[in-house]
Amino acid sequence: MFRSRPAAAALACAAPLILAGCGARTEAPPAAADTVTVERCGEEIEYRTPSKAVVYEAGSADKMLILGLADAIRGYVMPPANPPVEESPWAQEYAGLEMLSDDVLNRELVVGAEADFVVAGWQSGFSDERGITPEILDRLGIQSFMHSETCYNYPEHPLRVGPFDGLYLDLERLGAIFGVEDEAAEVVTGLRERVAEVEAGAPDGDPVRVFLYDSGVDQPFTSGNQAPPQEIIELAGGENIYSDLEGRWTGVSWESVIEADPEVILILDYGDQPAEEKIAFLKSSPALSEVTAVREDNFHLLDYNEAISGPRIVDGVENVGAYLRSLDR
Repeated sequence: MFRSRPAAAALACAAPLILAGCGARTEAPPAAADTVTVERCGEEIEYRTPSKAVVYEAGSADKMLILGLADAIRGYVMPPANPPVEESPWAQEYAGLEMLSDDVLNRELVVGAEADFVVAGWQSGFSDERGITPEILDRLGIQSFMHSETCYNYPEHPLRVGPFDGLYLDLERLGAIFGVEDEAAEVVTGLRERVAEVEAGAPDGDPVRVFLYDSGVDQPFTSGNQAPPQEIIELAGGENIYSDLEGRWTGVSWESVIEADPEVILILDYGDQPAEEKIAFLKSSPALSEVTAVREDNFHLLDYNEAISGPRIVDGVENVGAYLRSLDR
């Protein structure tokens, strides 16, 4: 149960709205009895305490759940790539929540759920192309919160912050919005301590060269320097072979992978293609046969939710750190 500030009275659904339907508001809501000003991608936003949040993907839901805010979640949107919620550390909390969709986030879904708050990332949930952005939701009277990590190319209000600092920042800001600042501070302290322990135990010597393999046959898809695997690899004692690649998730070439000669390949485990099939493909490629990681069978699975903005990136750095320490270099 979360401690809520007094909330503004809900507005009744009046005349039908084009595209929106019942649940969207045609005028600004009445002044809340209590509000808090929190930054959203560098822009100061005055928030009322939400009570019907819609969260996109497990990273967004996990940030709420780790703060004890399950009662404030109206429902979640979980696309197929995400592993089953039954495997989550918060499986019990997920069991009490409604899955609103197994597709992408969209405006009609949010409005239909009568949400008063939406948590997602920029271009990962929120999207100009799909017609659901914080600005559009603002006009509908629906509040929104974006993962700080995703704000580096947010139009007009960019904010560049690393995935781990972004996680801590988001938890502190959500704590302020929901009035659970003390709980957020305690959670952040615990996460920082776990990460510091991994850093302290990183392998000696030169960083281990690591390639994150997401997918792709003709062209591999990987993590650039703005997605969590970049910092997971670094904090664990490795070096992302694409650390100079500006961006989050992007395509590269097999030639560049071969030239970098990674010592370890992290396999992003998600979706319909089992990680074992990805490893089998890499091992079967004659072009990759002399890559150190392939030759020495140095593969490690990174769960999807350990690689997107959310508290499970700390699990990711612990697991990758343990694997790198186990190598015989």
